[in-house]
Amino acid sequence: MIISCGRTDYSDAQWVLGPFERPVSDAIIHPDAEAVFNCPMRNEPVKWMESDTFNPAATVKDGKIVILFRSEDNSATGIGSRTSRIGYAESSDGMEVSILPEPVLFPGGDGWEELDCPGGIEDPRVARTEDGLYVMLYTSFNRKVARLCVATSRDLRHWEKHGPAFKGALGGILDDEWTKSASIVTRLDDNGDMVIDKIGGKYLMYWGESFINPATSDDLIHWTPMTDSDGEILQVVTPREGHFDSDLTECGPPAVHTKDGIVLIYNGKSHENKSYSAGQILFDAKDPTKVLARLDEPFFKPELPFEKTGQYVDGTVFCEGLVHHDGKWFLYYGCADSMVGVAVCDENTR
Repeated sequence: MIISCGRTDYSDAQWVLGPFERPVSDAIIHPDAEAVFNCPMRNEPVKWMESDTFNPAATVKDGKIVILFRSEDNSATGIGSRTSRIGYAESSDGMEVSILPEPVLFPGGDGWEELDCPGGIEDPRVARTEDGLYVMLYTSFNRKVARLCVATSRDLRHWEKHGPAFKGALGGILDDEWTKSASIVTRLDDNGDMVIDKIGGKYLMYWGESFINPATSDDLIHWTPMTDSDGEILQVVTPREGHFDSDLTECGPPAVHTKDGIVLIYNGKSHENKSYSAGQILFDAKDPTKVLARLDEPFFKPELPFEKTGQYVDGTVFCEGLVHHDGKWFLYYGCADSMVGVAVCDENTR
């Protein structure tokens, strides 16, 4: 059963990735009250994915798609009140998944408790280098400040945390500020795999929850936000009144450097109905702060019951994982802050 994504006519926007279709009529990852692990933060067994599983990163390893999803226990009630951990699922076809019984990234027992506890690890995005290093950008949440942090891995199961991405940057102005949601720029290599790219000799990412901002790095660990002529954090994309992204514009999965420019999938929240839908923006690869084009309508929006039923009943398709595999694009997204869904495009490779 194939279900459309509320397709818009993109005949005048050939740069857009898509169209995407839902290949199955249900979410592919659901909460599981039977999964238990010994939590080093609480020093007791915890049902780590009892309540919600959502907002997934995705990448490819050894010919399989790996989905790294945010999971929440049942330690409290309300959005942002539980503890989040990162689970691991893999799939040969991108839809049927097998899930490891324990999380692969979690708070506690590693020296990062001040940043990670008690809120945990949230909303990962993952991309890999040409030599096989996987870089995860995630939110570390101590329930006081959310910080964009970095972790790296060679096998996607064992991760080394490196701390805040912007630690000390620009004189430390962001050290104690709210920072989230980062999309590293990638490209397709000769095998059709997404790998981290350099733009102007540096690694580049777009980041931000309310606005979209660029940042650069020499090592993928330490990042420096770009600033405007007044020394303020540069905002290259902002909400638009009367559109699906009128409340906020939040970065989605890794951006893709194509023949047309840099394509960024982002999540827009509507001020009017509070729902989250997904848009796309084209940046100039020679000047990645310059927007060349932007969709006025979402290319993907909540339509099915499992995208409107859960923690976030106003409706959410929150895109965080994008992979190119076997000639197709697989887009992984959070459904109503409660489950993980997938949409697939097999009509272009850009």
